[in-house]
Amino acid sequence: MAKKSKNLKETHEIVYAPAQKQLITDTIEKNYMPYVMSVIVSRAIPEIDGLKPSHRKLLYTMYKMGLLTGPRTKSANVVGQTMKLNPHGDIAIYETMVRLTKGNESLLHPLVDSKGSFGKQYSSNMRFAASRYTEVKLDPFCQELFRGIDKDAVDMIDNYDGTMKEPVLLPTTFPNVLVTPNTGIAVGMASSICSFNLAEICDGTIALLKNPRTTTEKMLDIIKAPDFPGGGAIIYNRDDMKQIFETGSGSVKIRSRYNYDKTQNCIDIIQIPYSTSIELILNRISDLVKEGKLKEIVDFRDEIDLSGFKLTLDLRRGVDPDKLMNKLYKLTPLEDSFKCNFNILIESTPRQMGVIEILNEWIKFRMVCLSRELTFDLNKKKDKLHLLLGLGKILLDIDKAIRIIRHTEKEEDVIPNLMSGFGIDELQAEYIAEIKLRNLNKQYIINRINEIEGLQAEIAHIEEILGDELKLKALISSQLADIKKKYGQPRRSQLIHTDDVEVYDESEEIENFNARVYLTREGYFKKITMQSLRGNDEHKLKENDEILFTEETDNLSEIVFITDKCQLYKAKTADFECCKASAMGEYLPAKLGMDQGEKPIFMRIHTGWKNGENYVYIFENGKGVRIPSTAYETKAPRRKLVNVYSSASPIRAVFYEVEKSPFEIIMVNNADRAIIIKTSLIPIKTTKTSGGVTLMTLKNGQKLVDCRKDFENIYEDTKGYRKLKIPASGQLLNEKDIKAQQLRIDG
Repeated sequence: MAKKSKNLKETHEIVYAPAQKQLITDTIEKNYMPYVMSVIVSRAIPEIDGLKPSHRKLLYTMYKMGLLTGPRTKSANVVGQTMKLNPHGDIAIYETMVRLTKGNESLLHPLVDSKGSFGKQYSSNMRFAASRYTEVKLDPFCQELFRGIDKDAVDMIDNYDGTMKEPVLLPTTFPNVLVTPNTGIAVGMASSICSFNLAEICDGTIALLKNPRTTTEKMLDIIKAPDFPGGGAIIYNRDDMKQIFETGSGSVKIRSRYNYDKTQNCIDIIQIPYSTSIELILNRISDLVKEGKLKEIVDFRDEIDLSGFKLTLDLRRGVDPDKLMNKLYKLTPLEDSFKCNFNILIESTPRQMGVIEILNEWIKFRMVCLSRELTFDLNKKKDKLHLLLGLGKILLDIDKAIRIIRHTEKEEDVIPNLMSGFGIDELQAEYIAEIKLRNLNKQYIINRINEIEGLQAEIAHIEEILGDELKLKALISSQLADIKKKYGQPRRSQLIHTDDVEVYDESEEIENFNARVYLTREGYFKKITMQSLRGNDEHKLKENDEILFTEETDNLSEIVFITDKCQLYKAKTADFECCKASAMGEYLPAKLGMDQGEKPIFMRIHTGWKNGENYVYIFENGKGVRIPSTAYETKAPRRKLVNVYSSASPIRAVFYEVEKSPFEIIMVNNADRAIIIKTSLIPIKTTKTSGGVTLMTLKNGQKLVDCRKDFENIYEDTKGYRKLKIPASGQLLNEKDIKAQQLRIDG
């Protein structure tokens, strides 16, 4: 392609290379997969030490800054130093720190000792102060995260620019992965690990160290359930908990805890589920009050102060606080669920594991760390013993050593002369040459000889542990027992067994009364009290509309509606407002959220999906079918079912039949021919979408125009229409019935 420049005399020719085709799979593999792996391995999923890379880099930076034993420093200082390992923005690093602090209350055992405002885990509005205003240091608890890190317990790698080293993992002396809660969303996978009680985790790990075949049932007796920093009450189901322990997947239900103040007639909610916030709860309560569904509450307010969390509900006189709380558990996030997904990186590979599997992986990891730490100590002691053994040879004849040094003319010959004079190596000779004259006394000699004996005993002990896996496990068990004794806390989350949980029954709150319900052909629904009907029973209907169904019921019943689009809807009578006969009623398609153009064609009071009871469907093509009521039963309560009957032909009528009480229906086609049959003749099909069998024989162009159950008041002489077998040909209607039929259709 050539272009001419107006400003230049020369013509510049630009050649475009043809676009290269690339398969989408290649594009994903080359461009997207590296990002996916980076997010999974280096960002979102925690590892066996219970930390994500951002946590580990922050804590290690604070460790190297001397904040494990030193005084607090400004958070901004820590954030700045962390950037040497974690090249992200200061806000991202600071937010990571905030969650680890004591002030934020996100962890059972905070890793950062803090001073200042760090917000609260249970509030989305309580924000943390800027990093220049707050101060931090490592909590003493972090000693258990870093023990052995300076003794080659874990591998060290270069940071992003190769200027310093950082640990691949922290050598945690307890299973921190199950003590520190962690959540993360990667690409195509996520992790959500709840916290467990430290003392229980230590006991469970010790049991597993002693008996690797410890069963899930036994472990459930030791580690009872998760233990959340915010407390609350866990609704305990042993089978559900067993699933979480075995698979690492499941859900834990948590309820808020409260106190009732009788003098003030108010409820003080003091703990809420870990997975929600006070703002979500307040907003939901506010909505319920506005909707008139929470008339028991006069006022509600946030009373969080320095003493801790508190949400206060002022009650009306006579309200039962326990019943109200059961209602709030049902309608608000005061009862919530924590979704467990124990997805953890093991050697850079994500694995979903149960509790015992995680503990086994941690034991493997800890045994490697402890072996490396002991090996480091062993080598140090061997090096020191080597020097002291050389010193021991010198101490046997100190005068000789002094003579060698005095008579050596050159300084560089001192070491070789000592080596040859006493048969020692260079390291030993160097160590001896550096000894001060003041140390060449009897006491010093005795102490050194005793130190040799002590070192030899220590080396033998370490070698014994390293050579025996059982002794290595015993040492880990001993450390876990010490940690439990030093840092163990009582459970914060109480356990409530499902049998002891009172479930809110919404029907108890609904006023019950007798009523009559109506459904019209145009889809209008009316609920009228019996008292209102006594005064006026003349119905107001839309032009050309008529009442299709009417039944007497009460305000606590359920109603089933079937539509012309093969769908079934369930609603509660209480969902509809009472009206008068003179009102049009509620438009059902809008009320139930039906599809465009969809209309109800059948209604009945729902009394359950029972055997021996059937739905009868009659189609425009003259076919019909009976579907058992039980075919519509579902495991979970559903408000809408689709494909409840065949869509092969338009529906003409729907009936409900008890097999012991069959009834007659009349079928009329557009050629003014009719048959009357009993519903017992129609075959039963268990497949909901069955098209049925032919009931009335129709010739070309003929179709059903009417089918009804109560027909005596419309069709007079019905003797000739009755048929005992199907399929049956229609009998021509007599003149009066033809007129009645035409008037009904025209109307």
